[in-house]
Amino acid sequence: MSTTWTAQHVPDQHGRVAVVTGANTGLGFETAKVLAERGAAVVLAVRDVDKGAQAAARMTGDVTVQPLDLTSLDSVRAAAAELRAAHPRIDLLVNNAGVMYTPKQTTQDGFERQFGTNHLGHFALTGLLLDLLLPVPGSRVVTVSSNGHRIRAAIHFDDLQWERAYSRAGAYGQSKLANLMFTYELQRRLAVHGTTTVAAAAHPGVSNTELVRNSPAVVRAPMDRLAHLITQPAAMGALPTLRAATDAAVLGGQYYGPSGRGEVRGHPRVVTSSPESYDLAVQQRLWAVSEDLTGVEFPV
Repeated sequence: MSTTWTAQHVPDQHGRVAVVTGANTGLGFETAKVLAERGAAVVLAVRDVDKGAQAAARMTGDVTVQPLDLTSLDSVRAAAAELRAAHPRIDLLVNNAGVMYTPKQTTQDGFERQFGTNHLGHFALTGLLLDLLLPVPGSRVVTVSSNGHRIRAAIHFDDLQWERAYSRAGAYGQSKLANLMFTYELQRRLAVHGTTTVAAAAHPGVSNTELVRNSPAVVRAPMDRLAHLITQPAAMGALPTLRAATDAAVLGGQYYGPSGRGEVRGHPRVVTSSPESYDLAVQQRLWAVSEDLTGVEFPV
């Protein structure tokens, strides 16, 4: 597989419908922009529809905006219903939206905000849309994780919502670990189901986006000063997602990230996630808990 894979390698996407969450800025914007340029009908699933419309206006091709607030299961259900009404099939679902290092907050459903947004919201959305992907040859679910999944790498089943003691970094790490465990368990279920739909994951390395806006000043300040040395542009950070979403060589359950030292920067390649992320028993327990918390059961 090429180690210098770029956006120019994205094949023609005409005839494909792609839903990208959090696509009004950063990695999601760059991902959606390339998919639209290659001919996909792209849906920007975003919380702020005005910003979504502004983003769509900066893209070329067939681009529409779908309201989606991942902090509200009611909004997730409404968005899924509207997407189902508008699109009889979906070829690609990119679970990209996320929050990072937020102060202690809860979603509208009472979940810790990072876990609720990054994992549970996307878990519910995927489950509600999956039957539109299953009959489509070569359809994919791509979920964006982070190198942060290695931080305090555990699913804290005894305190999933961080009610006893809150850690911004720990809660973020848990949510990103959950993204990977969800991907691996989903792929296992898809393989048993016999569909050609595959689940894959990606991470952007350290990319210069708005994601760090909630970080404490002690984290933000050096990032701002050294951005040109330790980060890569959002367009480069989006390449692992784009490769996982479009490369014909992708296999279900693969994880893509930058090829450089420490997976911080570089062109996308298959990478390995933490040992904890491959724990089958924890993956299955997390799946069961996620179904219980969201009330969403999957067709696989």
